[in-house]
Amino acid sequence: MLGDKMNKLIKNGKVAVLYSPGFGAGWFTWNPTMPELIFEPAIAQFVVEEKFDELQTYIELKYPEIYKGGLMDLEVAWIPEGTEFKINEYDGAESVETKDEIGWLVA
Repeated sequence: MLGDKMNKLIKNGKVAVLYSPGFGAGWFTWNPTMPELIFEPAIAQFVVEEKFDELQTYIELKYPEIYKGGLMDLEVAWIPEGTEFKINEYDGAESVETKDEIGWLVA
């Protein structure tokens, strides 16, 4: 399962999940070859601390090849460890949805 072996920022039993809710470009969905970007602890810490200038420098040095759209709009969703979730995207705007939030229909 995606994320099982990735480094993560974890506080109080919750995992920092990075996503970009602004329209135009998705952080996770527009970097499909770099799934670790959804959890990258250093990036999450910069976002939590609202250090976006330092974040931009860090990204330029560590990930110069990635698509950087959505970088300045990044937010952290705190998801309980072990919770299944997905990133939804519409016109570049991402949102986080946990499995227990999905209202399944039953035949």
